Amino acid sequence: MKRAIFVILILGLPACFPLHAQNQPVPDKYGFLVRVGQMAPDFTIQYADGRKSEKLSDLRGQVVVLQFTASWCGVCRQEMPHLEALWQQLKDKDFRLIGIDLKESREKTLGFARTMKISYPLALDPDGSIFYRYAAHNAGVTRNVVIDKTGRIVYLTRLYNEEIFDGMVRKLNELLSR
Repeated sequence: MKRAIFVILILGLPACFPLHAQNQPVPDKYGFLVRVGQMAPDFTIQYADGRKSEKLSDLRGQVVVLQFTASWCGVCRQEMPHLEALWQQLKDKDFRLIGIDLKESREKTLGFARTMKISYPLALDPDGSIFYRYAAHNAGVTRNVVIDKTGRIVYLTRLYNEEIFDGMVRKLNELLSR
């Protein structure tokens, strides 16, 4: 009997000590650590083209899309022409589209932008520290985070899906019409 109680206690122990630290969010099924409605985690944007860096929080008053990407990502390459078209449509409004390139050098990131023929800016995330504020360590890129003018996350996408992308575009148009 004592042995059975001991086994039950040991097997039940993990429930008392979750795998994630108490202050760390648990990723959702897409690996997001952030949720719609919360303030976007702040970070310094270091642009690959050398323009002056700025903090995400400095962009309050604008609608921002963070596109997490990498040159080796095929789905990212599929989505980027659609993002470029969106950028061309909205760039003269209170809108910013910033690609965050995961764990690649400045040279690789700039080459990626040239190859993909995009004009929206790409930023560097050489150690993944920006990505890992938004997504779990084993989560993939090809994700967008839409941030409203107050700095709150209002829409999240994962992978490229035309219907979900169109929903993001509708959300952006709604936010920009206010």
